Amino acid sequence: MKFVSTGGNAKSDSISEVLLRGAASDGGLYLPDHLPAPDWTELGADGSLADFAGQFLEPFFAGDPLAKALPDICAAAFDAPVPLVTPDPGRPQLQAVELFHGPTGAFKDFGARFLMGCFDRLGDAGHPLTVLAATSGDTGGAVGCAAEGMAAVRAIILFPKGRVSPFQERQLTCWRDPVQALEVEGDFDDCQRLVKAAFADAQLTARHRLTSANSINLGRLLPQATYLAHAAARTFSRFGAKPGFVIPTGNLGHGFAAVLARSMGAPIGPIRLSTNANRTLKDWSASGRYASRPSVATLANAMDVGAPSNFERLAALPNQLHDLTVELVDDAAIKARIRSDFATSGYVWCPHSATAAEAFARLPQDAQAERPWILAATAHPYKFLETVEPLIGRTIDPPPALAAIFDRPTAKRTIANDVPSLADALGSATVAAP
Repeated sequence: MKFVSTGGNAKSDSISEVLLRGAASDGGLYLPDHLPAPDWTELGADGSLADFAGQFLEPFFAGDPLAKALPDICAAAFDAPVPLVTPDPGRPQLQAVELFHGPTGAFKDFGARFLMGCFDRLGDAGHPLTVLAATSGDTGGAVGCAAEGMAAVRAIILFPKGRVSPFQERQLTCWRDPVQALEVEGDFDDCQRLVKAAFADAQLTARHRLTSANSINLGRLLPQATYLAHAAARTFSRFGAKPGFVIPTGNLGHGFAAVLARSMGAPIGPIRLSTNANRTLKDWSASGRYASRPSVATLANAMDVGAPSNFERLAALPNQLHDLTVELVDDAAIKARIRSDFATSGYVWCPHSATAAEAFARLPQDAQAERPWILAATAHPYKFLETVEPLIGRTIDPPPALAAIFDRPTAKRTIANDVPSLADALGSATVAAP
């Protein structure tokens, strides 16, 4: 399989080249030149996620140097539980796929570990890859955790000053070499622009072998499409009906992953995206016109994106493939949904997952009842205890992996919002032997 750029001017590349480059040379984002159509009767919905992933992703890697390593990469990346639970017994048609049981308590663990597994095999300890990861909350922690101790790759995490939760900042800044955390004087969109500007600098890219771990890298989206397809297949096998999906999304990576899985024939019905008060996608859904906006800070901070990068991937698909709806959920509604659902069922949402829970609750009753629905629960609520605990009136205990974060020292470097400052930080970062 070859891959082409949404920009239309970059040559097609193999999956290894696509993963290493992150973004295409023309500034666009990569997509496969055709969508594989797996035999869903042979994909084992009842088997392990790792085995399912190996089969689901095989067409993307066929003929590539990474093909032989794919089963091992999947076994390491998809080894955390991904349970489908019923948050509220009074609404049995609604399931939550809990994606927060990995080492950093967020869905980003799967994509980060998959991508780092690929980079570890593609890199060279004598001239390591440098992963640039702009993060609005969870991506950086997952990338840092996945990269810690590696010899053939280093990770540089860019996060917006004052725009992540206290626990998220700790989780972004606690990883050992070869990981470095950079606090940027700006918002997430500024961090993302810095990463894109760095890739556009050919000399900087070559000097540091730059690549990306954000959802602009197709290697992040493919694992997300995998576990969503697996959840859909499990639910279809159980209920005999295609489930609808409700997906919280900011940079549109998770949302696009659901569209990608459905476009490959996964048994997925309607896709409903939930956003916070950043209304770029909502306005596009309502008007058909896309216009980026400055991002605004919300309780669901990992979704604080005013210029979602993956929109150009969505726009590149035929119209019939990106049929979806978008629901905007502001901070007041996030708080009300966390409080209400806890009072009703005892289930606790993180602010991001709460946007999806609210988007589901706003569906007409007949739409809720006509099929099973899967809500993507994207992060453990402990990561947002400052917001969640006052709403539910009790403390939230951390799972063991998150509790261990407090035993780690932290370090960060604050940089200005410009490429020379980033280049200076890249030049001073070092790689230590694992």
